Amino acid sequence: MTPLTPTAPVGLDHVRTIADAVLYEGYLLYPYRASSHKNRSRWQFGVLGPPHAAPGSFAEDPGMATQCLLKVSDGSSAAAEATVRLRFLQLQVREVQRLDEDGGHTPVGELDVAGVSVLSWDEAVECELDPGTVPLSGRGGSTDELLTVPGGEETEPLTDEHGVTVGRVVRRREPLAVRVRTSTTWDDGFLRLSVSVDNEHTGTATDKDAAIRASLIGTHLLLKAHGAEFVSLREPSQEAAPAAARCEQRRCWPVLAGAKGSTDTVLGAPIILYDHPEIAEQSPGALFDSTEIDEILTLRVMTMTDEEKAEARATDPRAREIIDRCDTMSAQDLQRLHGLLRDPHGPVPRAGARATAPLADLRDAEPAAFDTGGAPWWDPAADAAVSPESDTVVIEGVPVTKGSLVRVHPSRRADAQDLFFAGQVARVTAVLSDVDGGVHVALVLVDDPAAEMHDWYGRYFYFAPDELEPLPAGDPRQAGGVPDTTDSPRLPEHRKENPS
Repeated sequence: MTPLTPTAPVGLDHVRTIADAVLYEGYLLYPYRASSHKNRSRWQFGVLGPPHAAPGSFAEDPGMATQCLLKVSDGSSAAAEATVRLRFLQLQVREVQRLDEDGGHTPVGELDVAGVSVLSWDEAVECELDPGTVPLSGRGGSTDELLTVPGGEETEPLTDEHGVTVGRVVRRREPLAVRVRTSTTWDDGFLRLSVSVDNEHTGTATDKDAAIRASLIGTHLLLKAHGAEFVSLREPSQEAAPAAARCEQRRCWPVLAGAKGSTDTVLGAPIILYDHPEIAEQSPGALFDSTEIDEILTLRVMTMTDEEKAEARATDPRAREIIDRCDTMSAQDLQRLHGLLRDPHGPVPRAGARATAPLADLRDAEPAAFDTGGAPWWDPAADAAVSPESDTVVIEGVPVTKGSLVRVHPSRRADAQDLFFAGQVARVTAVLSDVDGGVHVALVLVDDPAAEMHDWYGRYFYFAPDELEPLPAGDPRQAGGVPDTTDSPRLPEHRKENPS
């Protein structure tokens, strides 16, 4: 068993901001207070629970695994290898203890120290382990490393404004053990790299608190290739597609990371991302909720009362950083959070070329003027040339408009819900265009019992024209398989006026 301490990765700085966002996703949510209900249940992502946990502890699965593809320069390069970095959070219990008159200490949930609240809370410590390198040559091979992270206990005295000790903070961490296995095998000219991570904590967790203290949290992998290139599993080449389809993932999804176009680094994350994920350049710091918009969360923090901000600061040092950052944000900083408008039709550097100038910043540019005929810009009548209910798009030589029947074939980065629609027949309700000239077709599924309700409410599914197959006029569904909404029972009039 090899004990390791956190080590700084070499050559992975360009993906660290993304990896840190994954590491702390859901760590603490707005309003960043311990008393908030949404912060009573934390650690939702990438949790590897202890293997010996009682059923009542509700521990997470102890393992995760990922497979990715590499293209080795000459198919058997002796110098090709991959480095593996395992990153996660180790839970640290912060217990506040009051100093008693007899010199003993009593655990308390909160202690007032010189007018400042100090709370008991669960913090986390970053861990980054190096299981070594994986050779990417010959007939393939395997590695098996059992790594440990030491536990610990530290004590911090708490003194009042007169320097008198009134209590202490005790921080405790459970020792952790994790096994990392790697293996390689050739598949259709590509090298498949498999990496599995398993929590091998030896103790028995009897309850929920004990289980999470012995867990790896926010667990993810950083893989860097040397003398080889990773293949995108999200958008593989035609040559790599069959081998990519045979890669299996378990609670960990690999995507290309780093600068766009680079193929030397993969991030194996517990959440599904696109290749080359990025943090918006306008974002000044972490908010621990990457599904939200920085500007909205910042404005929310600014509206918190002084008492709420004080509790958030006392909850966690990282929460204190967020509150302080939002409190000191200038008007210019806040305006920067509003984002930038970039010219979508500006020059794009050729593949492999380095951009010599940024895209045009249109923040202060006036929007293009057009004649609205006196109507407000937001009124649909402002652009009479657009009529979703009568506009037509030609698909496979067939004009498709409102009322047309099509068969759905999801293909554009379809999600799980889209895949349920594969092969389904749908009725077109509108043909729409976006500001970039793209066309979107609004649909309701013919066999959906609630199709008419969705149509009445305007709740449609949207697909691109190349995901749709027009049905011929002689299709049986054209004759009698489609509900006739003109004579169908309608909702009572009062429901129309007050659909809620």
